[in-house]
Amino acid sequence: MTRRLLLILALPALLLAGCDEADQATEAPPPVALTREAMGHFCGMTLVEHPGPKGQILLRGNARPVWFSSARDAIAFTLLDEESKAIRAIYVSDMAKAQTWEDPGATNWVEARQAWFVLGSDRRGGMGAEEAVPFSDQTAAERFAAAHGGRVLRLTEVPRDWVLGEGSAPPGEARDATPPRDAAAAPHRH
Repeated sequence: MTRRLLLILALPALLLAGCDEADQATEAPPPVALTREAMGHFCGMTLVEHPGPKGQILLRGNARPVWFSSARDAIAFTLLDEESKAIRAIYVSDMAKAQTWEDPGATNWVEARQAWFVLGSDRRGGMGAEEAVPFSDQTAAERFAAAHGGRVLRLTEVPRDWVLGEGSAPPGEARDATPPRDAAAAPHRH
C-alpha cells in the first residue's frame, strides 16, 4: 500500500518532468550570431577564414554553439555516432539572404531541418570541399542550382555517403541516403 501511494504521488512529478524535456526539445533556441572568434569543430580554424555557408549546432545543456566551417560539416556532426545527439537546433547559413559567397552573413541562419540544400554545384565551401548549399526558400535554391549546377534536396534526402565520404555525388544521380552502419567513412575534416 505504501509503495503504491508513493508511486501515485510521484507520478505527476515524473509526467511534468517528461513534458518539460519534450517542450525543450521542440522549442529550438535562436541561432547565435557568427563572430570572428568562432572556431570550426572539425578544422580548429576560425570560420571567417572560409568562404561559403557555415553551420552551428546548439546542444542541450550548452549555451555556446558547436561551430562548423561548412554546412556539410554541420550535417556530418549529426550523422557521426561519436558526436552528441543532444541536439536542440541545427542552423546553417541561409544563402538566400547572403550578401556574397565569401561572407554569408553573421545572422543569416535557417534551421537545417527546414532548409533546401543544393548538392553538386560548382561552388566550394570551407577548405575547397564540395558543399551542401542551404536556402530557406525553395525557389532561391532552384535558381542557384540553375546557375551553378546541382540538385535541390531536403536535409533528410542528403545522402549519408556523400556527407561522410570523400567522393562527390553526381548532380543527377539518386543515391542511397542511408548506407550500411558499418561504413567507416569520416566527415570531410579540415
